Amino acid sequence: MIEAQDLFEVHLTVHDLDVAIAFYRDIVGLTVARIDRGRGSAFLWIGSAGHAMLGLWSAGPAPQGITLHTAFRVKEADVRAAPAVLRNAGVTPLDFDGNPTDLPVVLAWMPAAAVYFRDPDGHLLEYIAMLSDDPRPDCGVVTWHEWERILRGSK
Repeated sequence: MIEAQDLFEVHLTVHDLDVAIAFYRDIVGLTVARIDRGRGSAFLWIGSAGHAMLGLWSAGPAPQGITLHTAFRVKEADVRAAPAVLRNAGVTPLDFDGNPTDLPVVLAWMPAAAVYFRDPDGHLLEYIAMLSDDPRPDCGVVTWHEWERILRGSK
């Protein structure tokens, strides 16, 4: 068996390629690597060139679509800042249950801090950062403030 080392790319279908390119370039901060209008596709680097890639494929204006989930690994400080940054860009930050939020949530079993949001096609996106704390699988998914209280209680 060949052991996979990391995820290199993910692909999403979009209704409007130009709108999707602008969102992932200007809101998410990815770098355009290639646009192939003949194939209705675009490829954007996640992080430095050659590390990981997002592919966007135009499905056109079809009334039905599939929404998917993609998570972007970021720094912990960026997850904490994400709700304000997203709001300033006109994007609603979401908690684990899909409710608007001003705080990250913590997936205590990992543990990792996360903030969710949707792209123009409804795909669920996530900024996630692993935390250096010990996992707490019994705590489920909690707000950032609840996580801080849990950590204070264990000291």
